[in-house]
Amino acid sequence: MITTWEPTAAGVLRLPSGRLVRGRGLRRPLPAGPEPDFALYLLGKEPPAVSWEARWVRWPDFRLPSDRVAAGEALREAWERAASERVEVACGGGVGRTGTALACLAVLDGVASGEAVAYVREHYAARAVETPWQRRFVARFTP
Repeated sequence: MITTWEPTAAGVLRLPSGRLVRGRGLRRPLPAGPEPDFALYLLGKEPPAVSWEARWVRWPDFRLPSDRVAAGEALREAWERAASERVEVACGGGVGRTGTALACLAVLDGVASGEAVAYVREHYAARAVETPWQRRFVARFTP
C-alpha cells in the first residue's frame, strides 16, 4: 500500500515526479494529520526519539552537513522512500537546512542543480536555502 502526504497540506513539497515530501521546523508542534513513515532530521545534535523510523544527519544551523557523504546517502534514501512512503525532512526552523535538503531532493528528481533552489523557493518556502554556502552545496550536489 502506498502512503503519501496530502498534496495540499502545509509544508508539503511536490517534486516533478509527483513524490511528496513534507518539510518542517522541529521547533514548531507536529502538524495535524498522519505521522511520517520515515523522517530525515538535520540537526547539530541528536534529535529526541520519535515513534517512526528516523535518520539523523549532523548538520549545524546555518552550516553544511558535517559528513557530506553520509548526507548524500541519507538524501538518496529519503528520495527513494518518498516514492511510496510519507517522508519528512526537518531541521530546527524548517527553512535553511530543510530547504537545502529539499533542493537536493529536487536535483535527485531531475531538476537541474542550478534551478533547484528556485524550485524549492517557489513550491515550498520563499526563504528556503538561507546561506551562500547552502546554495553552493545544492549547485554542486550530484545525483
